[in-house]
Amino acid sequence: MKEKIKVGYIGLGRRGTGMLRYCVAEMKDVEVKYICDLNENKIEKILGILAEKEYPTPKTTTNYKDILADDEIDAVFIMTSWNSRVKLAIDAMKAGKYAAIEVGCAFDISECYELVKTYEETKVPVMMLENCCYGRDEMMTLRMIKEGLFGEIIQANGAYHHYLNPVEFFQKDADGNVVTDHYRLAEYLNRNCENYPTHELGPISKCLGINRGNKMLSLTAFSSKARGIETYMNDHVTPDHPFAGMKFNQGDIITTIIKCANGEIIHLTLDTTLPRAFYSREFTIRGTKGMCEESGMGKHTYYLDGMEENKHFDNKEEFYEKYDHPLHKEYVESGAKGGHGGIDWLVLRAFVESVKNGVEPPIDAYDTAAWLAIGPLSEMSIANGSTAVSVPDFTNGRWFRREEPNMGKYSLDVVITDPDTPIDPV
Repeated sequence: MKEKIKVGYIGLGRRGTGMLRYCVAEMKDVEVKYICDLNENKIEKILGILAEKEYPTPKTTTNYKDILADDEIDAVFIMTSWNSRVKLAIDAMKAGKYAAIEVGCAFDISECYELVKTYEETKVPVMMLENCCYGRDEMMTLRMIKEGLFGEIIQANGAYHHYLNPVEFFQKDADGNVVTDHYRLAEYLNRNCENYPTHELGPISKCLGINRGNKMLSLTAFSSKARGIETYMNDHVTPDHPFAGMKFNQGDIITTIIKCANGEIIHLTLDTTLPRAFYSREFTIRGTKGMCEESGMGKHTYYLDGMEENKHFDNKEEFYEKYDHPLHKEYVESGAKGGHGGIDWLVLRAFVESVKNGVEPPIDAYDTAAWLAIGPLSEMSIANGSTAVSVPDFTNGRWFRREEPNMGKYSLDVVITDPDTPIDPV
């Protein structure tokens, strides 16, 4: 086991900056040896942030291959835009570096096959940093499922209900000017798919045992018409915007239905371009003996067969007392750290501990490829008139006879109590 690891950090946009500033640079067992971005202004900004924190000055580069060529680097964090993450992860694995990639979807199914092929050839792990897998409610639900409290699982629902027009696509800079270079706009202009599935699919996959005793069989996706972005631009954005007057291809509401080998149905919704009152991931699990349901604004309802109906809306606090996941029990007691209620910190710790111990991460290459694949598969289904398409089995038939999963503190396949591995090493 390594006491400290050396990492390269690639991609210094808003998400990359936040994860580095508030999480990675706060971890005493991680040395950020390199930072990398194509934009040198972003590099200078990060150097200033790190200097304020009195953090040792890392090397800088605009070419990520400089990081991969350094024999001292143990792992890389890939926080770039969607269109480069898979390629960079593959290059990192070929260079012998653990790779962590931010969430999203693949552009083509061939990327997913190549990712798995590279992993199987190199045996170098890759992990998608799906932070929602480490949500407190998602992890409590996972524990309750493992303990049989929901009975046999029948259906799971999830969504990305997040109105992105004012906060992402047309956000304003410090001077009040609309930013015009957000990479997602080009995606919404040209593609039509479930482009951001993993916040909901990641936790659901772990609850249903996908790739370990279960698999996704087929997918059917449906798209509404696309009007949300165009309407918003007409009402709020000046005519000189580079995308003004263009017709966007991305449907405002995408519905994806996935059939699983064990008989469950997964229902996903992408909803990002129409006004809505609140953010919600709609995390819902239905079983023969109970259910959980997120209704938005952090409200979660748990119900077990035999409880009185209509009496238990948003009752998660009482369930925490009995069924809180041991990781979150410890996390709450130690004091919240990191963004999004701590899930950023926990998912990064899961990756770091895997690198330190030289083991498979709790979200492995097969999980990463399967979740990335939803984008191009849904795009294919929609383009073909919402016909069903097969979901590849990236385990090549090993989904029901896999090796033992990661048994560490951050496992998402079994519930582990491990007080000896600190959440915040000092």
